[in-house]
Amino acid sequence: MMQSSSRLAQAAVGALVALTGLGLAAGALGIPGEAGYGGVGPNFLPWLVAAVLTACGVLIVREALTGGFRDVQPPPGAERAWWPGLVWVSAGLLANAALLTTIGFILSCTLCYLLAVQGLRRAQGQAPGARSLAVDAFSGAAISAPVFWAFTQFLAINLPGLTSTGWI
Repeated sequence: MMQSSSRLAQAAVGALVALTGLGLAAGALGIPGEAGYGGVGPNFLPWLVAAVLTACGVLIVREALTGGFRDVQPPPGAERAWWPGLVWVSAGLLANAALLTTIGFILSCTLCYLLAVQGLRRAQGQAPGARSLAVDAFSGAAISAPVFWAFTQFLAINLPGLTSTGWI
């Protein structure tokens, strides 16, 4: 049986998640709902996210109040945070923000991914190497390029590119 303080903390997290969903719903009220191409308007996605987030919060609260999270394993890793990992992830986010308009969406997101994953790898004790750098760079490009193309070519949303062709 779980301690009541642990169950209370779990219920509090669920309540915060549900309140965040309700806050998103309140924000979605201000978004116009005229249907566009495909029959959905600009408020569709905010309402969908708000509904799912609120439902998840309610389910977390229910789970906490009916016995807490069962069969929860203790988290792996060290007892304390590894601050150099935070620096790596923060460097990736800051580099992305600083370089987005200079080197374009694909390259800046690839760099962000590369730095963040390197920080996470090092936090797990994995030794850095050329192979892991190459895998992470390829993975970052494999994720960011289709996102860029989907937004620019299919949704007609302008994201900063490296060239004026709209493909890089």
